[in-house]
Amino acid sequence: MEDIRMCPKHGFYRGESCKKCGYVGEVILDKERVEKLGRFISGLLRHYPDKYRLEMDENGWVDFGKLVRVVKRRFKWANQWLVKAIVYSDEKGRYEISNDKIRARYGHSVDVKLNDLPEAEEETLYYGTSEEEASRVMEVGIKPVNRRYVHLSTTLEKGEEVARLRTDEPIVLVIDAKEAKKDGIRFIKVNENIVLAEEIPPKYIKDFIRV
Repeated sequence: MEDIRMCPKHGFYRGESCKKCGYVGEVILDKERVEKLGRFISGLLRHYPDKYRLEMDENGWVDFGKLVRVVKRRFKWANQWLVKAIVYSDEKGRYEISNDKIRARYGHSVDVKLNDLPEAEEETLYYGTSEEEASRVMEVGIKPVNRRYVHLSTTLEKGEEVARLRTDEPIVLVIDAKEAKKDGIRFIKVNENIVLAEEIPPKYIKDFIRV
């Protein structure tokens, strides 16, 4: 976890200096508070909006002002500016703010449709995993665990990166998204690295790579 700072030219960023221009700004949110606030926002937008009476639509959007009020009740030092700092400095593109609404773009356990996100154009996708899990999903397919959607990677490199978070002996499964689309499986593009799908039947797993 890194501190969040502000660059006058490029806005919020994480780390010592702005990656776009090298500017070293003052810390506006230290890493301990980044972790606390980030975890709470993630929970509100992905897992338990109802617990805090946040009305979420089918595409995952909640009212930004209402979310800020919930956050301020939990953390007296927080405000809408710091919530925006969490969102806009996040290099993985976890969150989105638009028209006084905020949402998580992926990682949900609550039931969301995400119909306003684009269809993925990639014909091949990748799923990083362990050897043990790879043997199982080759037989039964890839299904979400504690999530609404399966998370797939757009490149082999990203698939390997995900796999190495789980195991020292990573396996990357190669998904034939082109054929799956023909059979009606929907692939949702959430950012340049991540694509979502409800489930991947085993017949679309066309190869596995030891990396």
